[in-house]
Amino acid sequence: DVAVSRPGPNASPVRIVVEGPLKQSRAEIVAFVGGQILPHEADVRAWLRRSGSAPADVDDVIQETYCRLAALDSVAHIASGRAYFFRTARNIAIEKIRRARIVRIDCVTEIDALNVVDEEPSPERVVAGRRELGRVQRLIEGLPERCRQIFTLRRIHGLSQRETAL
Repeated sequence: DVAVSRPGPNASPVRIVVEGPLKQSRAEIVAFVGGQILPHEADVRAWLRRSGSAPADVDDVIQETYCRLAALDSVAHIASGRAYFFRTARNIAIEKIRRARIVRIDCVTEIDALNVVDEEPSPERVVAGRRELGRVQRLIEGLPERCRQIFTLRRIHGLSQRETAL
């Protein structure tokens, strides 16, 4: 028996009874997997497919589940092999989804190494260009009417001197 205290205001010791040895032989673990886990593989595969996993991902999740089971020192703590198999497969599938969303830092570094030049002007250049455009517009508006029309036709619309004269 092991006594453990729960944190909190009503902390009372909890007795945990450890059944079976803390470490089991490989043969015992293999026998447990063969009798309690393996019969449920088809159900776990079907559940993963219904959950929207790709066929290759289903195989990866099942393989990783078996690897984690093989890494256990003891299976005495597992009350239901079926439930444990489903829970482990679910956790691995969630981990795969989370990992797929993460961008690896070496990929970001490789992108920086490409030295891709952004063709867009910086925000400072955009602001400076707008100020300059406003200043030019005010200057053009300050010209006499006929001069402003000629300037607009020649410089803004690109008409020739002959086309402007007409």
